[in-house]
Amino acid sequence: MSRPAPPPIRHRVEPRDVPASKAARRLHLTLEQFREKLPELHRRGFPTPDPTTGMFFLPAIDKWMEARHGLTGGREARDDSGIDRRLERAWGT
Repeated sequence: MSRPAPPPIRHRVEPRDVPASKAARRLHLTLEQFREKLPELHRRGFPTPDPTTGMFFLPAIDKWMEARHGLTGGREARDDSGIDRRLERAWGT
């Protein structure tokens, strides 16, 4: 007797936890380059893998990359007081 065919996939699942090879790819590195650079990346605050699964959390990697360029958070995460002071001096207010 043959086994029934599995049901078709209804929803695509985008994994959020990924192995080191995909974390490396997110940084446009080979796995070997990623492993070589990982200690320095961790010193710079790169997310550590899950201690049980060894998987890396992609949203945390994205947030880390955005933070390097000041792109995370809204206005509340930024201190614009320096800009405000410079504008006040420039406008004489």
